[in-house]
Amino acid sequence: MRELGAISGACMLLVALCAASDDGVVRRAVPSDSLPVPLDRSVKLGAEELAEVDTASPEQVALGRRLFFEARLSKDASVACASCHQPVLAFADDRALSLGIDSQATRFNAPSLFNKGLSENLLWDGRAATLEAQVLLPIENPAEMGLGIPAALKFVAGNRDYAQAFVDAFGGRPTEERLAKALASFLRALVIADSPVDRFRAGEVSELSPEEQAGLWIYEGRGGCWRCHHGPNFSDEAFHNTGVGLEDGVLRPGRAEVTGELTDSGKFRTPGLRMLTKTAPYMHDGSFETLEEVVEFYRSGGRSNAYLSEKIRPLELSDRDVANLVAFLQALSR
Repeated sequence: MRELGAISGACMLLVALCAASDDGVVRRAVPSDSLPVPLDRSVKLGAEELAEVDTASPEQVALGRRLFFEARLSKDASVACASCHQPVLAFADDRALSLGIDSQATRFNAPSLFNKGLSENLLWDGRAATLEAQVLLPIENPAEMGLGIPAALKFVAGNRDYAQAFVDAFGGRPTEERLAKALASFLRALVIADSPVDRFRAGEVSELSPEEQAGLWIYEGRGGCWRCHHGPNFSDEAFHNTGVGLEDGVLRPGRAEVTGELTDSGKFRTPGLRMLTKTAPYMHDGSFETLEEVVEFYRSGGRSNAYLSEKIRPLELSDRDVANLVAFLQALSR
């Protein structure tokens, strides 16, 4: 009977957290802030460079944190930044495409926000050069939060608590620059590192199992994964055409939509590899459900097209190699 009661309680919680819109799409409630207080902003093994870019005051980070979970920054007060970047999912989403206001699907899969302080040319197509530029785009986007910056500033300026928080953090009233700085400061404080992989590289060889070590050798050797996935974020922060999203021979514009260069067609930003066990589905379109699917895609050499990166080619990997490589990638999430 106790077990039945627990199951019933869990079902009631799910009902409370999810609601179907008129078109039948299930929406979730905006996640609550369950993060540690204060955030751990200490230097972490494998991401030491982030300490140099996280220079915001505690008040600025705290304000950005509140704004990140604030649904009233959306046009209908139904979604917040945290709706698409959920803390329990490593600040990603488990939908291929997240839902904005009016149950509209976003254009791209929502990636993790960890370690964004070291990222360049943000978003999958690199249309934002800085975090300050990036954080305002969802508020303006009519398919995401759709409120617009003027209305967002009117809201925070007219709210006594937020108005005071801006004074405490910046010494003055809310402005577009300060709104962007607050949100970006919070994102820079989201750091993940010190994984078994980082500790193994630092000399603690017992941190990785034999299978995970074998996966590392493939990653750095025959697999050639390091060519695009290196550095503290395990990303070269560049753009590559791998054939992901190719349908009936047609590429999505990708980076070309920003640069106007035809040769950038189908290029998307290299995602980081930390916390992968929490951030499925994968790729810019959320088209792969598992890490095994991702590795198989690269083992086959991607999908051929006119602008396929020269770094993408079929890999001679056994099934055991694939399993070991997946084990290594999973170790980046522990």
